[in-house]
Amino acid sequence: MDAWQSFPLGLALAFLWGVAMLRGQVTYWIARSVTEQTLRHTRPTSGWRAAVHRWLSSDAVDRGRGAVERCGIGAVPLCYLTVGLQTVVLASAGVLRMRWWRFTLAQSVGALAWAAIYATVGFAIWALAFEALLAGGPWLAAGLAVALTLLVALGHRWYAVRRRRGRSAADEVTTARSRPASAPR
Repeated sequence: MDAWQSFPLGLALAFLWGVAMLRGQVTYWIARSVTEQTLRHTRPTSGWRAAVHRWLSSDAVDRGRGAVERCGIGAVPLCYLTVGLQTVVLASAGVLRMRWWRFTLAQSVGALAWAAIYATVGFAIWALAFEALLAGGPWLAAGLAVALTLLVALGHRWYAVRRRRGRSAADEVTTARSRPASAPR
């Protein structure tokens, strides 16, 4: 922590921006390369690989890419302001084959925001949080672990219930549409 405070702000910003740009570009290109290689060089006929291949080469992915390019490019810079979503968003941009120059421009803004946060107050906030956790002792750490576990479990349960309800509603609509007009309701 003290080493960062001795860096000039401009040098710390440039270094952190470069690290964020490198990480984002590597994530994007790995995801994009894997996707493109899978589409070009494999032709699985059964199993999960065939399903992934069909999905990657589908019109839906192409439409999704178009939507991300038109409306969702803002997700790229915003992901740098989150903890835990950066890799998913950056990899999704690669999987969806977002145009490189658009990705890089959007990423530059997000990386600069991330660098500014961490060059000024970000590391200090993490250090304070870590010190507070250590000062609270093992009971605080255990309590936080239990609370986080409960939060994840409740979120998973909520998501599963929503998916089930969505499938039930879709099944009812499909069933209603497939009945002959003369069938009793």
